[in-house]
Amino acid sequence: MNPIYDRLEIYLIAAAFLLAAGFYGLVRRRTLIGMLISGELIFSAASLNLMAFNRFTVQDPAVGQIFVLFIMGLAAAEVAIALSIIIAVYRNYRSVTTRELSELNG
Repeated sequence: MNPIYDRLEIYLIAAAFLLAAGFYGLVRRRTLIGMLISGELIFSAASLNLMAFNRFTVQDPAVGQIFVLFIMGLAAAEVAIALSIIIAVYRNYRSVTTRELSELNG
């Protein structure tokens, strides 16, 4: 009998849960910080999918790991840029809630 961590379905279910939680957070959160964290959950779901498929279907393990490192780099750059934008918005409007930022519409 295979242990639970030797099945692809377990990882896919965990990634689907992370993806659903990320989308739910993007829809329901009213602050920019909460939306940023939800976006990171979506990135984590994509990374988990890549690593799971890499472990169970591909013979060369380096391919999926390189993609995950690329996603981690993108996530770090996204956080740095988004936090700088959030700080600039907070300095101008004294709030990070999305409803109070209606003046940003073009």
